[in-house]
Amino acid sequence: MKENASSLNSQAIELASSGQYLEAIACLKRAISLETYNHLLWYNLGITYRDAGNLPAAKSALLRAHEIDDEDDEIIETLALICFNQGRNEEALAYCLEGLSRNSQNAHLWNTIGVIYFNTNEFHLACEAFENAVTINSYYYDALFNLRDTYEELGNKTGYQMCVQQMKNIQLGENDFEGEGSDA
Repeated sequence: MKENASSLNSQAIELASSGQYLEAIACLKRAISLETYNHLLWYNLGITYRDAGNLPAAKSALLRAHEIDDEDDEIIETLALICFNQGRNEEALAYCLEGLSRNSQNAHLWNTIGVIYFNTNEFHLACEAFENAVTINSYYYDALFNLRDTYEELGNKTGYQMCVQQMKNIQLGENDFEGEGSDA
């Protein structure tokens, strides 16, 4: 059987999911040698490096993925988070804004912006970003959680309670679906 990038990618994902990062990275590098301009392979390499704890290598691979496909929201989101985790807030914000310039309805990018502002104690800006995320997706639990904490920092008790209630509704809704679809 002839080796191909798709099967190597699948093998790498399987290896990474079981914590075998070095083997997964080797598979992805081999796949990339077969399809150098496949942004998904570069993205998966970046994710694998990230999961292995190597943020500089993750960023490098993600930058290559971004060069190949500069409109992929997931690549931009992941780059922003890598930069944030490296303490490079301005760069993280720049990636978020780049992504939002293409897709202003990306709740994940709004949430990431909020996290950056929250961590730099710019609570009013964080609040705006989290509110945008929740407006786009009112079931986005992480953004609601972050908005709740931001409202608490700002002393907005009404907003805080609204977030708590919506979070409870989401959790109750998840419980409503448990067991559905099974004939047991």
